[in-house]
Amino acid sequence: MSNLKLQKVLYYVQAEFLVVTNKPCFKDKIEAWMFGPVVKSVYRNYRVYAGGNIAVGNSKQRHHIKKRDMELIQGIVDECDQYSNSSLMQIIFKQSPYRDVYQKYFHNTISNKTLKDFFEEE
Repeated sequence: MSNLKLQKVLYYVQAEFLVVTNKPCFKDKIEAWMFGPVVKSVYRNYRVYAGGNIAVGNSKQRHHIKKRDMELIQGIVDECDQYSNSSLMQIIFKQSPYRDVYQKYFHNTISNKTLKDFFEEE
């Protein structure tokens, strides 16, 4: 998975957690950038891969993720895997949480409330 696609997956993971658990999956803000939603800290961590796939290795860091949470995450990853990055981008561009805050030269935050409200109605 590329960093650009990962950003879109994180957008949907956060939305899924907000709707299903009423809590965010992660604390970082999601910003509306030119090519879609971005979690800045994750983007910076993986930008060395540019447009290529992120290398997955044997990380010494292990995070305990509850089984239920992992199932939610995996469901979103599997759903998003069916789409190309550009297809996901086109879908997100039409969704109000992104569309309503995006400005060409500013990275405005997509609020968790906006995400939750939009996806609860879907």
